[in-house]
Amino acid sequence: MSEQISQIFTANNMKFLFDGLKLTLYISFIAIVLSTIFGTILAVFRNQKRGPLKILASIYIEIVRNIPNLLWIYVIFLIFKIKSTPAGIVSFTVFTSAALAEIIRGGLNGVDTGQKEAARSQGFSKFQIIWYIVLPQAIRNVLPAIVSQFVTVIKDTSFLYSVIALQELFGKSYILMGRYGQTGQVFTIYGIVALIYFTINFAISQFSRWLSRNWAKGY
Repeated sequence: MSEQISQIFTANNMKFLFDGLKLTLYISFIAIVLSTIFGTILAVFRNQKRGPLKILASIYIEIVRNIPNLLWIYVIFLIFKIKSTPAGIVSFTVFTSAALAEIIRGGLNGVDTGQKEAARSQGFSKFQIIWYIVLPQAIRNVLPAIVSQFVTVIKDTSFLYSVIALQELFGKSYILMGRYGQTGQVFTIYGIVALIYFTINFAISQFSRWLSRNWAKGY
């Protein structure tokens, strides 16, 4: 059994998995950055009292959030006929933007209205109030929820292999399992992949907690 398991830990196999990890992080990073930008814009638009931008943002958020991300991957890949990696990035950006918009909107509503009124009395424009006063506090208040959504993005990239055959980390591990038929070998590969996902996401969560504590001290 130990000899069978040791066959997994070769340089070629580890490089094979590492290539999948690089693709997972690449897709996740770009999707997270774009989703944060678009999600913030959507949150600001939806938080307005009235107007067409509020209506459009509300429609987008409600439609996207109530359809599984798995389906968005199918739709974007099959209907728009784009390559696997861009399809993965776009689908996760579409879905995560809507999720983040609601999280950030909750943070916006949690900011004391008195601060907005004080800023207006000092001559701040609406844009300046949102950008310099409201948004920083809103994001600070909902940072754990935002980071939790980031972790979800990283984990859910494992859908991409089964849906569009994109060889990210889980996809590479699945291919590797096909080369080794012993139960111990398969569980070893599962264990390696699970440990990689756990290490990355735990590190992100710990950084979020550290950042929240430091922000709280300086608040």
